[in-house]
Amino acid sequence: MKSLFEQMGGTYTLHGDYYLPNLTLPAEENKTIGIWGQRHLRYIRQHRKVFYTNLLTSGRLNSYLADIDRQSAELFFRLVEQMAEREGITEKLKAEQPMEWVGKMNMLREKATEIVNAEVIFA
Repeated sequence: MKSLFEQMGGTYTLHGDYYLPNLTLPAEENKTIGIWGQRHLRYIRQHRKVFYTNLLTSGRLNSYLADIDRQSAELFFRLVEQMAEREGITEKLKAEQPMEWVGKMNMLREKATEIVNAEVIFA
């Protein structure tokens, strides 16, 4: 008598004393994942294991991470741009006092990183 798995077209391979099912993940489009997507991947692997496993086994993990990466990058650059405009950090400051400009921009980038992490990456 065939198992339900075999009735549905599944096959087994003998490994030592055990028959293991021949399982493969569905094909997925390979998209480049940036730093934001990698951070989110690390987070869901450690803290949202069921969600991670569902994405992985359904073949949607890569496209999900690429989307998170794109959204996070857009939010980050928009935040930096808006905060720089609000703080009066301009190209004129960059030309006249480059070290002050670098310090202020680094501070804005850190603030924007914290916001993106809180709202997207670790949400």
